[in-house]
Amino acid sequence: MSKDGIVPEIKEKMIHKVVRVDRTRTPQETLKATGRSLYADNESIINTMPRGESDEVEVIFFQVGRVLTHEDLAQEFNLRGLKPADSYSQAKANEDDPIFAEEHPNGTHWEHNGKWCFSTFDVWDGEQVVDVSCSGRGWLESWWFAGIRK
Repeated sequence: MSKDGIVPEIKEKMIHKVVRVDRTRTPQETLKATGRSLYADNESIINTMPRGESDEVEVIFFQVGRVLTHEDLAQEFNLRGLKPADSYSQAKANEDDPIFAEEHPNGTHWEHNGKWCFSTFDVWDGEQVVDVSCSGRGWLESWWFAGIRK
């Protein structure tokens, strides 16, 4: 185990990105700045996106490599000493590196009114997309997850 309490095999599968986040943007402006096509259940879901706090954030992406429920994912964040990244930080990491999600499709999640909601950055049919939704569906083994230190 390393000094930070993370098992070395887990730590090897992490990508760190430091981003400067404009927290004055609306959720819609934040997503639009990524240059991706937006898919969302509705605008009210977008407005539930966590905004976060700090202007400079280290976003840590990790991959588990197996199918996960949202509850499983919450445990995986804990194993790494992380909490889910706010969608603003995740969006900024994808805005700064527009091709990152092509090799590292990534998501984060939050609870809203007893439902799991998420934002994901991916490529669908050759198009760069961001999806904001609420559903009980889980995560496939190919997903990377955006976290920040607790």
